[in-house]
Amino acid sequence: MASRSSAVRKSPAKSKLAAKAGPKAKAAAKKAAPKVGKLPEWNLADLYTAIDAPEVARDLDKLDADCAAFENAYKGQIAERIARSDGGEWLAEAIRSYEAIDDLAGRLASYAGLAHAGNTVDPAISKFYGDVSERITAASIHLLFFALELNRVDDAVIERAMAVPSLDHYRPWIEDLRKDKPYQLEDRVEQLFHEKSVSGYAAWNRQFDQTIAGLRFKVGGKELAIEPTLTLLQDRTPAKRKAAAQALAKTFKANERTFALITNTLAKDKEISDRWRGFQDIADSRHLANRVEREVVDALVASVRAAYPRLSHRYYKMKARWFKKKSLPFWDRNAPLPFASKSEIEWSDAKSTILKAYGDFSPQMANIAERFFTDRWIDAPVRPGKAPGAFSHPTTPSAHPYVLMNYQGKPRDVMTLAHELGHGVHQVLAAKQGALMAPTPLTLAETASVFGEMLTFKRLLAQTKNAKERQALLAGKVEDMINTVVRQIAFYSFERAVHTERRNGELTAQRIGEIWLSVQSESLGPAIEIKPGYETYWMYIPHFIHSPFYVYAYAFGDCLVNSLYAVYENASEGFAGRYLDMLSAGGTKHYSELLKPFGLDARDPAFWDGGLSVIESLIAELEAMG
Repeated sequence: MASRSSAVRKSPAKSKLAAKAGPKAKAAAKKAAPKVGKLPEWNLADLYTAIDAPEVARDLDKLDADCAAFENAYKGQIAERIARSDGGEWLAEAIRSYEAIDDLAGRLASYAGLAHAGNTVDPAISKFYGDVSERITAASIHLLFFALELNRVDDAVIERAMAVPSLDHYRPWIEDLRKDKPYQLEDRVEQLFHEKSVSGYAAWNRQFDQTIAGLRFKVGGKELAIEPTLTLLQDRTPAKRKAAAQALAKTFKANERTFALITNTLAKDKEISDRWRGFQDIADSRHLANRVEREVVDALVASVRAAYPRLSHRYYKMKARWFKKKSLPFWDRNAPLPFASKSEIEWSDAKSTILKAYGDFSPQMANIAERFFTDRWIDAPVRPGKAPGAFSHPTTPSAHPYVLMNYQGKPRDVMTLAHELGHGVHQVLAAKQGALMAPTPLTLAETASVFGEMLTFKRLLAQTKNAKERQALLAGKVEDMINTVVRQIAFYSFERAVHTERRNGELTAQRIGEIWLSVQSESLGPAIEIKPGYETYWMYIPHFIHSPFYVYAYAFGDCLVNSLYAVYENASEGFAGRYLDMLSAGGTKHYSELLKPFGLDARDPAFWDGGLSVIESLIAELEAMG
C-alpha cells in the first residue's frame, strides 16, 4: 500500500478492455481449462468503457488541471494560514480538495492497472498502462509540496488547528503523515525521487510482470504459461508434478540473469532511498507504512521461526508417511493427499459455499460478497497473458473493488476466492471513510481475507461426514496455514538476507539461489527433499518485486485471525457487529485500538504463540487420525 502522504494510488501490484486474448489463444485456454462451469470475467466499465474512451482523456486532462490548481491555491501558504484563527477550517477544505484529486487519480490508475493485469502481453494495453502511469506521476508532482509543508508546521500549531470539528475525520491521516516527518527530504529531492520512479522501480516492476507473463514452460509436449504450470504441482499424477517442477526450473534457469538484474536493481534502489531518508533497518520503511512497530514484527518472526519444528517439519513428516515415504521431493509439498476427493469443484458450488459461510456469520457480509458475482466484479478464468495469482484491488471509494483470480476447480481455489472476497468486503465497508482514510495498513489488511477463509473452512468441515474427506480437509487447511505463516516468514527472512547482502555489492543468481535454499531448508525441514532446480524458485514471487517485505503481513493476519476466531467461538451476541465495525473503520484507527474490543494485544509476546497453537492443535488432530 502506498503511504497515505501520496494522493496518487498505485495500480494493482500484478497489474481498451476492448482488447482481449485472440480467438486461437482463447480456444486453447478453453480446451485446457477444467470443467468447472462458466467463469465470470469482470466488467471494468464502472471505471471506463475502453482504453480509448473519451472519458479517460477527459479525466487525465482534469487531473492535470486539478493538480496544478491545487498547487497554485495552497503552495507556500500552509504554515502561515494554519496559524490563523480560522486555520483549521482552511486546512480541512484543503484536505478535501486533495482527497478529491486522490479519488480521480485512483480511478485512472486502477483502470489502467486492472486492464494490464487482465492482459499483460497486449502491446496496446501495455502502452496505455505505461502512458497513464506517466501522466499520473507527472500531474502529482504538483501535490508533493502539501505533505512536505504540512510536516514543517510546529506541533502545537497543528494541534490547535485540529481542534475544529471539520478536521476530526482527517486527524488520523494528519497524525500518520507526521510520522513520516523524520524521513522527509528537501522539496526538490522529493520531486526528483517522485519523477524518477517512472523510469526507476516502476519500470522494473513492469519488466518483471511482462517477463513472467511471457514465459512458457514445456510440460508433456505442451507450452504452458506460469499459472497452469504451477497448478500442475497440485496434480494427482506424480509424473506431472515432477515434469512441471522441472519445466519451471529449466525456464527460470534460462532467464536467471534477467531476474537477478531486476532483483539487484530494485534492492539497490531501495537501499538508496532508505539511506537518503535515514531508515536504520532495511524493513523500517515497510513497518512505517504499515504503522506497526519493528519489535512487534520481530516478535512475530521469532515466534514463527521457533515453531518451524512444531509446525511445518512435523506436518511434512506426517504427509510423507501418508505417501508411504520417509521424505517428499519439493514438488510434492502441495500434492493432493492420496485420500483426498478427486472431483473438481464447480464455480457455482464454490460461490454457494462461500456465500452461505459468510451469511451464517453475517447476512450483511454475504450481501456485499454476492455483489461481486452479480455485478461482475470478478475475473476468474485462466487466460494467456493474464496476471498469475489473485488479488482484490480496492480501486477508489467512488467505485468498488475488483477481484482477479485464476480458478481451476481445486479446493485451494475455493479458499483463494473466499480470501479475496474477504478483502473485497473489507474494502467495500471501508470505502465510506473516503479516499484518504479507507486504505488499511497491512497489519490489518489480511485480517478480513483470512477470516473469510476460516469461515468457509469451518462450514466445509461441519458438513463433511466422511472420515477420510474430513482428514483431507483438515490437512488442506493446515497446508494453507503453513503456506501463509511459515512460508511467508521464510520469504521475509529471504528478503532480509538478500537486501542486507546487496549493500555490499551485486548478488549473482547463484548466490540468491543459495540464500533461497538456506531459508527454505530451515522452514520446510528434513521431510522435504530440496532437489536440483529448486534454487531458482525465488524468481517468480511477485511480492519481492512489487512490495518488499510485504509478506510478513500474511503471517500477521493469519495468527491474528486464529486468535480472533477463538474469541468468536466463545463470544456472546454482538461479535459480528464488532467485527464489521472494525472493517468499516478502514485506516482511521491504529490496529491496537481496533483489537481492544476483542481483548487482543499484538504487542504481547504470548499473542503470537496463541495464534500458532491453533495450527499445532489441527496438526495434533490429524496425527490422532493416523
